[in-house]
Amino acid sequence: MIKTLNHNDHHIAYEIQQVFQVSYAVEAQLLNADNFPPLQRKLNEFTNCNNIFYGFYVNETLAAVTEIKHNNTTTHIQSLVVSPDFFRKGIAQKLIDFTFKTYNSPLITVETGADNLPACQLYVKMGFTETRKWMTEHDIVKVGFEKRQQHK
Repeated sequence: MIKTLNHNDHHIAYEIQQVFQVSYAVEAQLLNADNFPPLQRKLNEFTNCNNIFYGFYVNETLAAVTEIKHNNTTTHIQSLVVSPDFFRKGIAQKLIDFTFKTYNSPLITVETGADNLPACQLYVKMGFTETRKWMTEHDIVKVGFEKRQQHK
């Protein structure tokens, strides 16, 4: 079940942060990154964020979170994290489908580490096209994807 998360609530923000931590720890390993900025995100950076957070629950457990930055022309999937206990169950795909259905933007964008092959393969499978690659200041090669949508 997908729910909007009230990330301004300290308890909910803590739950979000925990899913980010375990998921991004796996991505940091995939990217062979020693200094991985998503792992340094503090609790107040969740509670004070202007983005929208959605959670995917399995029973009462927050299994995955997507963070959306939206304006009139673009929807950016700022983060899409799944707890390792729930990998390979189609949850990320369901959250992406939810984003497509919820946001009627002509353009949806997302970024990930270039060596995060599971994420890159999922985005391509979901209709995204790779648009660019670049090296970050933390020596991580990132890749950007976009998907153009028809207005509904």
